[in-house]
Amino acid sequence: MVGLRSLRILLLSTPVGPLGSGLGGGVELTLQNIAKILQAQGHQIAIAAPAGSIYPGFAVVEIPGHPQPTAQSAGRDALITLPENSVLGNLWEYAWRVQADYDLLLNFAYDWLPFYLTPFFQTVVAHLVSMGSLTDAMDEIIDRVARQFPGTIGVHSAAQAATFTFAEHCRVLGNGLDLSLYEFCSTPEPYLGWVGRLAPEKGLEDAVIVAEKTGIPLKIWGVMPDVPYWHDICDQYPDAPIAYEGFLPTAELQRALGRCQALLMTPHWVEAFGNVAIEALACGVPVIAYRRGGPAEIVSHGKTGWLVEPGSIEGLVEAVHRRSEINRFTCRAEAEAKYSLTAMGDRLEEWFRYLLPSIQSRP
Repeated sequence: MVGLRSLRILLLSTPVGPLGSGLGGGVELTLQNIAKILQAQGHQIAIAAPAGSIYPGFAVVEIPGHPQPTAQSAGRDALITLPENSVLGNLWEYAWRVQADYDLLLNFAYDWLPFYLTPFFQTVVAHLVSMGSLTDAMDEIIDRVARQFPGTIGVHSAAQAATFTFAEHCRVLGNGLDLSLYEFCSTPEPYLGWVGRLAPEKGLEDAVIVAEKTGIPLKIWGVMPDVPYWHDICDQYPDAPIAYEGFLPTAELQRALGRCQALLMTPHWVEAFGNVAIEALACGVPVIAYRRGGPAEIVSHGKTGWLVEPGSIEGLVEAVHRRSEINRFTCRAEAEAKYSLTAMGDRLEEWFRYLLPSIQSRP
């Protein structure tokens, strides 16, 4: 595919926490990988993110201010929130001031303000939406932008898009990883894995019950924003063979994750994509996931893992007992075929080509 001429692109990070903190969940990994592949394709990349952000190899403009609350646990009628001295407001004030220096602004924040501000920018603003439908206010503002500025709403999966009434206006981009960072492991150790933010919507307790029923140890990795939730799980399932291993950077996580016999994905909501699923496959680890959201599009049932009806503990237990039927080499091959950074970069350039029709391709 012929690449675009070099574009000047500003990536505007999630405002819930600094890059590298883990508070931004999969959005952090997505932004970092997108920055890496776009730079490799010859584009000039700048990143604006909350103060304290770290991304080696990139100059990050650190924006001060108070973090934004996460939207995952908000109800449908949740009000729009903007803390005093909001890092979100400061991020977009900065974007307004420097917009003339860029061909494109790419927003990673799932929050009301960037969408509301879009019509006031002269530079094109594209939005990579990281979650499905959560609140009425967010649905309304994203719908307005999707219709007023066609093609500017990117999503990770068709299942995510389907949660919105404006699904036909979304561009499905999938995701990609730098697969060179993930080591294939052909000889796993006798434990299961679970990776994610320790919060109720992620459904960790379902995986803990599976560990208790099967007697197979479960190792848990991720940031812990909700400590009482974790303590409740430990109190409810004192005999479950579980161990919390903390939040690990990619290099350490992939080594530990790769030794799992299988990864459990048990969300109680619609995951937009599920980066950890492709991280597991890249290491050769079969994925056992609920049949909904992004993971249902990533896992090939009976080939790279097993899909289970949401909420079915019995289904999870049965799938765990069948984990050895999945060929770990097939898992790695699937990741290489569908989820490389190069493939993601090509999809992004096609998106930008649509958004910026006057730009020229490189010869």
